[in-house]
Amino acid sequence: MKTFKYKSFLWVSVFCLVCMGCKEYPDAYKIADGTPEVLYVRLPDAAAADLLLDGAFLGNTICIVGNNLRSVYELYFNDQKAILNTSLITDHTLIVTVPRGIPEVVTNKIYLITKKGDKVDYPFKSKVPAPVVSAISCEYAPDGGEAVLYGDFFIDDPNVPLKITMAGNIPVTEIKNIQKTEVRFVIPTGAQKGYINVQTMYGTGRSHFQFRDDRGMILDWDKLNANGGWRSGNLAEEDGISGKYVVFKGNLAEDPSDWGDENAFSFNLWGIANGRPEGDFFSAADLDKLLFKFEINILAPWSSKAMQIVFTSWSTQGTNGYYGDVSYPRALWMPWTSTGSYQTDGWITVTIPMTEFRYGPNGKGLEKPNSSGFYGGLSMFVWHGGVTGKACSTEMWIDNIRVVPME
Repeated sequence: MKTFKYKSFLWVSVFCLVCMGCKEYPDAYKIADGTPEVLYVRLPDAAAADLLLDGAFLGNTICIVGNNLRSVYELYFNDQKAILNTSLITDHTLIVTVPRGIPEVVTNKIYLITKKGDKVDYPFKSKVPAPVVSAISCEYAPDGGEAVLYGDFFIDDPNVPLKITMAGNIPVTEIKNIQKTEVRFVIPTGAQKGYINVQTMYGTGRSHFQFRDDRGMILDWDKLNANGGWRSGNLAEEDGISGKYVVFKGNLAEDPSDWGDENAFSFNLWGIANGRPEGDFFSAADLDKLLFKFEINILAPWSSKAMQIVFTSWSTQGTNGYYGDVSYPRALWMPWTSTGSYQTDGWITVTIPMTEFRYGPNGKGLEKPNSSGFYGGLSMFVWHGGVTGKACSTEMWIDNIRVVPME
């Protein structure tokens, strides 16, 4: 009898759930019938609602104001389809981002299309911004070497060709390939330290970095060495990116906790033993405005453990507690985790925001980077990371370790 009652209760519960699933949600979004009408276009910010727009740059967000806007099923700027978010559409407003694609057919109109295929157009200009120059494949690429600029809106027009100018007004004369988000080119002879400019028919954009930036240099193994610690690093100079560099080379076990040959994959910098004035390398109050950078050339596949980058306190000289001590925030660089293994095609620049120095040695996140007293020494070594990879035999060359302002 108890069993029968139990089953009956289950059946009633399932029936109730099914009925609840059938119940219509009154606030659910529905495509409306009829034809949309556009009255004007403004900025999404209500505080700037009085500022009307006749155009916007690609990637900008706008608010279309009108009537029956829930009847819009598709929306185009010229011939570029926009992504509609129904949570941002009401009968009288439609918030949308102008597509970032470059139109092939320019009509300077918005097209609002209903589910039945009816079309309404409204005059509106989609403006192409000046180039955005975000990064370069290698900030220390040599004269005559190839490099890739990364960013957006690299537009090459037959009548107004794309131009690149290095610092010192040195023009780039050999451009290999141009795509909307990257340009491959040859570093011209005489290239200097400084910003890179890219000019198109839509304007000029300046890089968000400095080429061959030596600000905040901590280690270059020419003038600034990692002596004074247990391990000054194994140095080499042949085929370097800018003089001497440190070499990590050897076998890495699959087990992330296996130290293996520490000397082959580590160095320590103790500032006080390196003849440097006592004090931190940079202000801990500015962590959210700083970037950690270095150049690296990985010559054989890397597929195990993390590159651990640990800033230590000035008073930590001569101790090794920070290796396994989670109180020392560190960055863990493991690009192989997304592909199974990782290898570079020559030297590249690695950039890590200082706010990402917030992990323990086994990958456990810390609440936040320490805000003081942890930036007078530096160690880099390959170990743990909290992810099991595959045993490998790899070789890494590292140079130009620096902390620079975020542009």
